[in-house]
Amino acid sequence: MKLLRRGNPDNSDNGNNGVDEPTATEPTDATTRSSAITEGKGRPTPSRRDAEGKRRGPVAPAPLTAKEARARRKQGRGTKEERKAAASERRADAADRRARMLAGEDKYLLPRDKGPVRAYVRDLVDSRRHLVGLFMPLAVLLIMAMFLNPSLQAIVTLGMFVMMLFMAIEGVIMGRQINNKVRERFPDTLDGGFKLGWYAFVRASQIRKMRAPAPQVSPGDAV
Repeated sequence: MKLLRRGNPDNSDNGNNGVDEPTATEPTDATTRSSAITEGKGRPTPSRRDAEGKRRGPVAPAPLTAKEARARRKQGRGTKEERKAAASERRADAADRRARMLAGEDKYLLPRDKGPVRAYVRDLVDSRRHLVGLFMPLAVLLIMAMFLNPSLQAIVTLGMFVMMLFMAIEGVIMGRQINNKVRERFPDTLDGGFKLGWYAFVRASQIRKMRAPAPQVSPGDAV
């Protein structure tokens, strides 16, 4: 008597005894997705601090005593001769930069002094003598006279008031003249007005030997 089995009835004569042979199955979507995923690098990504530490090399341990800390600072500064040489080089560089600034080289000037317009204004101011340039010396003399003789306080105050009045008038006239000459020499410049007049007034109020950049023209020279 033959028992009912799954599969092809023709297989009843072979020796499989009712066990079906395994058949090849098509790959599923999950298998396809898992095979498409690339394998990781197998290690965590190092932090930025660790990466920088490896590039810079091992870090020295912190000093345990104040003496050791001073020794490390001294070692980092170099020898005494090296420090003297570096300081001498810095002083020479600073002196060179100041000399170039006083000579009027545009690269070494302050932002307020840069440009051909400001150079022209300085030459205009330096080519004349101004009453406002006497304010500082006369003010010092008047103050000293007031301390020497207190009874002259009213006269000194009146004298300083008159000086400031004349200085203000001269400053207004000088600012207008300089603005007119700048517009004639540099018609396309945007530098002018009160700002340029104040620049000329401040330079004129300084003692000639203390002006920076140093005057490039003498009083009476044509500019």
